[in-house]
Amino acid sequence: MATGWAGDGAVQDQIDATVQDGVSRVQSRLPQGTALTHCEQCGAPIPEARRAAIPGVRLCVECQEAQDRRAGPFSGYNRRGSKDSQLR
Repeated sequence: MATGWAGDGAVQDQIDATVQDGVSRVQSRLPQGTALTHCEQCGAPIPEARRAAIPGVRLCVECQEAQDRRAGPFSGYNRRGSKDSQLR
């Protein structure tokens, strides 16, 4: 069902784009390479279970949480949507 001047499926396309943007953003923040045995910021040992769960991990849980807090919240607002959907 189209709304306004939007074509059929436009709402679903916008939802799909929002989900894909979220997945891409999270994937880009995942660590790459070989996991470290000790945190690169504080030097604390990184448990084997964490290294197995997150390949390429470089920070201990405490330092990762601090980094995530500094990154700030994500609004989740999809700026690709039509002007009509942004005005609602």
